[in-house]
Amino acid sequence: MRTQDVTRDERGATAVEYGLMVGCIAIAIILAVTAFGASVGDLFLIPAETFEGP
Repeated sequence: MRTQDVTRDERGATAVEYGLMVGCIAIAIILAVTAFGASVGDLFLIPAETFEGP
């Protein structure tokens, strides 16, 4: 490859950008599940207790 081709090649930079986006989305999902997980579980637990079987 010539020097000009190497300086214009943005494939590696694009991969890093996608990696950062995926990482940020994963962190946001983990934080949301941690913050709302118990309250969402209670939404399903309360109706389930009313329909207890024998």
